[in-house]
Amino acid sequence: MFREMRLKNQSLSEAETDEILLSCTSGILAVAGDNDYPYAVPLSYAFHDGKIYFHCAKSGHKLDGIKNNDKVSFCVIAADEVKAEAFTTYYRSAIVFGRARILTKDSEKRTTLECLAEKYSPELISQGQSMIEQEWNNVCAVEIRVEHKSGKAAVELFNKKP
Repeated sequence: MFREMRLKNQSLSEAETDEILLSCTSGILAVAGDNDYPYAVPLSYAFHDGKIYFHCAKSGHKLDGIKNNDKVSFCVIAADEVKAEAFTTYYRSAIVFGRARILTKDSEKRTTLECLAEKYSPELISQGQSMIEQEWNNVCAVEIRVEHKSGKAAVELFNKKP
């Protein structure tokens, strides 16, 4: 169903791919947009229990895309170091393919917002709870159920692994 990675020798393990998804702070969500144009948008996210979670406004381009077609991709770049003298880039990245679902249950929405608060402001949990309550009616939460994921690194970085 999903394409096999062409450069298999640069493939990261599932654990390494998960580490990228856990450690990075932003990624690019791609949805089927208006007039069959792809729509890709950067966003903050949390990777929790094998799923991607994010919040957004209650209306907009990405939500319209998800409502029309729940198939999405999500890309995270953990390293991107240009090596001008070698005419290459040392990179590490992960990509996820999955199905996005707008969360309608209060418990799911709360879990998403708490995961995000814990990831981005772990030292401010009580203030995060206050912000969740304050913004509750203005925010939407989305879950991406991962169907396929892969990680890849520049061959130069891959060869440096112990």
